[in-house]
Amino acid sequence: MTNVKSQFLNDAQARGFIHQCTDMEALDALAAEKPVTAYIGFDCTAPSLHAGHMVSIMTLRLLQRSGHKPIVLMGGGTTKVGDPSGKDEMRKALTDDDIAANMAGIKQVFAKYLTFGDGPTDAVMVNNADWLDKLNYIEMLRDVGRHFSVNRMLTMDSVKLRLEREQPLSFLEFNYMILQSYDFLELSRRHACTLQMGGSDQWGNIVMGVELGRRVDNRQLYGLTTPLLTTASGAKMGKTAAGAVWLNEDMLSAYDFWQYWRNTEDADVGRFLRLFTDLPLDEIARLEALEGAEMNDAKKILATEVTRLCHGSEAAESAAETARKTFEQGALGDDLPTIEVPAARLGDGIPAYELFREAGLASSNGEARRLIKGGGGRLNDAKIDDENTAIGSGDLKDGVIKLSAGKKRHALVRAV
Repeated sequence: MTNVKSQFLNDAQARGFIHQCTDMEALDALAAEKPVTAYIGFDCTAPSLHAGHMVSIMTLRLLQRSGHKPIVLMGGGTTKVGDPSGKDEMRKALTDDDIAANMAGIKQVFAKYLTFGDGPTDAVMVNNADWLDKLNYIEMLRDVGRHFSVNRMLTMDSVKLRLEREQPLSFLEFNYMILQSYDFLELSRRHACTLQMGGSDQWGNIVMGVELGRRVDNRQLYGLTTPLLTTASGAKMGKTAAGAVWLNEDMLSAYDFWQYWRNTEDADVGRFLRLFTDLPLDEIARLEALEGAEMNDAKKILATEVTRLCHGSEAAESAAETARKTFEQGALGDDLPTIEVPAARLGDGIPAYELFREAGLASSNGEARRLIKGGGGRLNDAKIDDENTAIGSGDLKDGVIKLSAGKKRHALVRAV
């Protein structure tokens, strides 16, 4: 659908946010007429969201910037069940304290992207534990469960793909789509929410929520999904060799976050600028058309703009300057990730592979060994030939040791 009237769907379409919609024409008419309240759910499985969640966060941001009201739904209740979508095994059971701690960490990021308050288009944050924890099982089965066909549930991708891979699916997880559907019903009652959004892997759950609202309350609800992103080379968004690209700075430095986006493949730059920045589309078209060495300038702009939203302008500019010093001047930037090692331990010497892992340049000793064996490990800009090379106090320069994994990832080791 190309001729949309509402600013939200027009902008979402132009920037690549739309994959599927339950009734695009009716939703467009509604969004053109008045502010729409929409939500996306985030389960609390880790103390931070990661780059793979950013399409959802930016969808809510675009919604609000277009004059509508976003709801951030914290999955305090659904986290206890676990979404089977894309998983081969059941999630590790988290305690209530684990979930509360993870939720506290996750909440931090949304204030950077959304404006919260009591106004008609101000964002609100709610927790589905507020209603899911109080459900009466028999009542839930009778009032909600009767509207779900097991035959149909078995055809949903989250269930079907798991069974096709012959991986066990617990009855607990099988209930997840019912609880997600019920969330939509509750939000429509409590907050007049009419739209649920999410990644394309959530399509089946979202459609069931739309149908539950119609069957139980005769409500007209809508669903909209965004594309599941992979990079041009097919890698999953938000993952690197060293681990997840976390959004909280206590789990990943602003500099490492900046570097992740700076290392974007050429073919992804335009798409990522549209999805993850507020830059105007004509400026993005100009940057996307750059070629050769100039494309690096577009990547730096992408990295700085994405980091500005997530970590603030000061952190973004500082990361860009550190990178410039490190790569263009050969100096050690102040913001390079730094680990502290006792001077006595350095005096004894530490195997290179071990120090690379501790510095976050590899996720395991085995990966660090492979990196160095393959010629990708450097000590103070000199290639390391043996992964067992002892790195010690004699390698300190101006009080630090510089380790590099390839040309673009660096860390400092400081003796204490």
